[in-house]
Amino acid sequence: MPAFRQVGEKQLPNPILFMVWSPKRDLIALANKAGELLLHRLANFQRVWSLALNETTGKEITSLAWRPDGKILAFGVGDKKLVVLCDAEKAEVLHTFPVENPVTCMHWVDVLEESSVLTSFYNSEDESNLFLPKLPTLPKSYSTTSKIFSEEKSDEIMNLLGEVRLNVLVLGGDSGFVELYAYGMYRIASLTGVLGTCRSLCLSSDLKSLSIISEVTSTSHQPQISYVQLDTGLLSDCLAEVTRMARKFTHISTLLQYLRLSLTCMCEAWEDILMQMDLRLTKFVQEKNTSTQVQDEFLELLLWGKSSPELQALLMNQLTVKGLKKLGQSIESSYSSIQKLVISVMPAEVAQHLGSEALLYHLSEVRGMSLWKQKFQPLGLDSAAIEDAITAVGSFTLKANELLQVIDRSMKNFKAFFRWLYVAMLRMSEDHVPPELNKMTQKDISFVADFLSEHFSENEELFDRKGKYFNVERVGQYLKDEDEDLVSPPNTSGNQWLSFLQESTHLKDSPLLFPTYPQKSLHFVKRMMEGAIELCLQKPAEIIGKSVKQAFSMDLYTTAQRSEDTPRLFELPALWNDKKASMHYVVFTMPEASPCRLYLMRRSTDPNRSVPNSLVAIDLANLLSSIDDSAESPQYSCLDARFYDDETLTVVLQETEEEETSGRVLAQLPLSSALSRGEFAWDPTLRLDQQSGAIPAQSLVLENQWRMLENMKAQHVAVNGIRKVACVLSSNLRHVRVFEMDVEDEEDEERVESQDASAEQEQLEETLGGEGEGRRRGGAKLWGGSRDGRGAGFQLRHAVTLL
Repeated sequence: MPAFRQVGEKQLPNPILFMVWSPKRDLIALANKAGELLLHRLANFQRVWSLALNETTGKEITSLAWRPDGKILAFGVGDKKLVVLCDAEKAEVLHTFPVENPVTCMHWVDVLEESSVLTSFYNSEDESNLFLPKLPTLPKSYSTTSKIFSEEKSDEIMNLLGEVRLNVLVLGGDSGFVELYAYGMYRIASLTGVLGTCRSLCLSSDLKSLSIISEVTSTSHQPQISYVQLDTGLLSDCLAEVTRMARKFTHISTLLQYLRLSLTCMCEAWEDILMQMDLRLTKFVQEKNTSTQVQDEFLELLLWGKSSPELQALLMNQLTVKGLKKLGQSIESSYSSIQKLVISVMPAEVAQHLGSEALLYHLSEVRGMSLWKQKFQPLGLDSAAIEDAITAVGSFTLKANELLQVIDRSMKNFKAFFRWLYVAMLRMSEDHVPPELNKMTQKDISFVADFLSEHFSENEELFDRKGKYFNVERVGQYLKDEDEDLVSPPNTSGNQWLSFLQESTHLKDSPLLFPTYPQKSLHFVKRMMEGAIELCLQKPAEIIGKSVKQAFSMDLYTTAQRSEDTPRLFELPALWNDKKASMHYVVFTMPEASPCRLYLMRRSTDPNRSVPNSLVAIDLANLLSSIDDSAESPQYSCLDARFYDDETLTVVLQETEEEETSGRVLAQLPLSSALSRGEFAWDPTLRLDQQSGAIPAQSLVLENQWRMLENMKAQHVAVNGIRKVACVLSSNLRHVRVFEMDVEDEEDEERVESQDASAEQEQLEETLGGEGEGRRRGGAKLWGGSRDGRGAGFQLRHAVTLL
C-alpha cells in the first residue's frame, strides 16, 4: 500500500514555470508563463489569490522564493530586470529594486547562529520606536503602489522588515551575477569571479559558504555544469556587525521608499486644472488686439472696475463664474493635500519626527558605527560618504520646508485673488453680490495689486521653455521631475537669516549648515539625496563582495544544447542546506554517462574545516524490485529530485525503456545508508562524468515509500518536509497532483469503503477492473484509453470539480 495520499489534482490553463512550498504554512506559490503569480492552498489545491503582472512591471517571472517566515514572496522579473517583494497575505507589491542581470535563481535563508552580542542587539532594536513615532499613512485614493503605507493601523512596514534576526536573499543570474540582500532589501555583497549562468545556489545558515551550480557555455563545446563553493567567512566572522549594519540600512531603504511614494502622491494631488489659468492668460495675450499688458488690464479692473472687451470675454465666456468657483475649490483642495503630504515627510511646526528626520536618525547611528573602526571598517562603512548622505537629507528637509512656505503663501494669494475676481465677474453679469464678499479694504486691494504685479507679468523666455507666458501657479514647478531650474524661484531678498549668512565669513561655507539649492525643484533634491544615500549603501557591498573567495570547484558534466523555448526551470542539480550538521548537499544526474544512477555529493559548509566529504552514486536499476516479481526488474532513471528533509530525497522516476502508456513513479529515498559510504578520489583535471565509473555506488530497495503516478506523464516535483507534502507537475507543465506524504492513501470515501469491504468484494472489483469501477465512479469510458478504471474515475471527479 503506498504511503502517499493524493489530496488534490488540477489542470491549469497556463504552463507552470515555478512551484515553491511555503516554509511555514500549507501554501504553494506558482508562477506561470502568462506572468501570473498564484497562491494555492493544500486542501483540494484551492486558489487563494493571483497577482497578474503587466507591461509596466514586466511579465517574465524567472525565479521565485519564500522568506523563511512565510510572510513575503520574492520573484525576479526578467524582462524588466527587477526583484519584487510581495505580501503573501494580500497579494500586494511591497517593494521592488532593480538588478543588473535577469535573476535566474534565488534562495532565502535564515541565519541561525546566536551570540550574546546579537541577543543584546535584538533586545535593543526597538529603541528607535521610543524616539520616532509611526509614519503617517498615505492617501488611499492615489497611486496603487502606495498601499503598503495607506492602511490605518497597518503593520506592512514591519511585515516588510520582518524579524530582527538576520535573513539573506541570495540572487543569481547571467554572466556570473550573484548578489546577497539582507532582509531581502539591502545589498550586503556583490560577488565577482563566478563564471556562466547560475542555475542554483544555497547560502549556509552559518554564513560560512555559498554553494553555486553554474552553467558555462563556450563557442566550441556543449554547456558545462559546474559546482563552486565560495568562502563567505567575513559575513560569519562579523555576524553581529553585519546584522546591526544591515538592519539600519534596511530601515533607511524603507524610509526612502516612503519618501518616493509621498512625492508620487504629491504629484497626483497637484492637478492639471491648476494650469488652466496660465494657459488661458497666454491665449488671451495671443488673441487680443491691444498692446496693453495683462497685469495692467487686471489692475484697471481692480482700481476702476472697468475692463476691456477682450478681458470681459475671457472672464465671462472662457472662465465663467461657475468655472472660477470650481477652479478656486480645486486649488484649495489640491494645495491642502500637498501640504499634508509635505508635513508627513519632514518635521512640522509641532516638531514631529517624521519621514526625513527618521532618515537623519538612522543615518546618524550608522555614522556612529563607521567611527568604530575596529568593528565596522572591515565591512566598508565610509564615514565621509555617510556625512554626505546626512547633508543631502538635510537639504531635502529644507527644500520641503520651502515648498510648505510657497504653498502657504499661494493659498493666501489665490484666496484673495479669486474672492475679488468672483465679485468683479458677478458685477459684470449684474448678479447679486453677497454682502460678506462686497467689503474690500485698502489692505485687500493692495494685497491683490501686489499679487497681480508679481504673477501676471508676461515673460517671453518662459514662453520659449514652457509654451506659455505666465507662471501664476508656483507649486507645480517643485513637483516636476526635471533637471531644469525653477521657473519662479522664491524671492529671498528680505530674508534676514540669509542676509546674515552671506555677510558672515565663518558661516557662509560652514559644513554645519545644510545647502539649500534655491534654484532646484523638490524632485531634483530628492534624486540628489537618493544618490548620496546609495553611495554610502553600496560601499559595504563592494568590500564584502571582494572578500568572498573560491574554496572549491568541480566540473560535473556537459549537457545538450536546448532551444530558448525549452524551460530549464526545474532541472537538476539541486542544492540543500543541512542546518543541523552544517553540510551542503548536491544531488544531480548524468544521463549520458550513467542514466540509471543518481549522484549525491556532501560538503562541509565551513571550507576551513577538515570534515570528510563524500560523493556517492545511488543505483536506480533495482530500486523498485517489489513492483514486478518477474526475473527482469524494470530499469529506472531520475527525472527530478528534491530534498524532503536532511535524510530523505523525493524523486520522480521513469522507466529507461518507457512506453507512452507506462506510469511514472513518485518515491522517497532514504539517504542515511547511502551517505555512510562515498570516499572518492577525484581527479580535478577531468570532468566528473569522465570518471563516473570510479564513483562508489549504493543500491537501495524500497518497500512502500513509492507510488505509481498513473495517467500522468510526471516530470517535476516540489516538496516540503515540514508540512509533509509534495506537488507533482507533468511534462506539459499544466497538470498537477498534490500528495500528503506520510499518511496512507485514501483517495476518497469510496476507496475507504472498499478497503473495509470483504476479500470477496475486493476480488470481484479486481476482476471487473476498469468497467465495474468506472460504472461505480461515474463512467470511466467517457475518458477512454484508461487501463485503470479507478484512475479514470478519479480524473472524472476532479474534472467535474474544475468545470
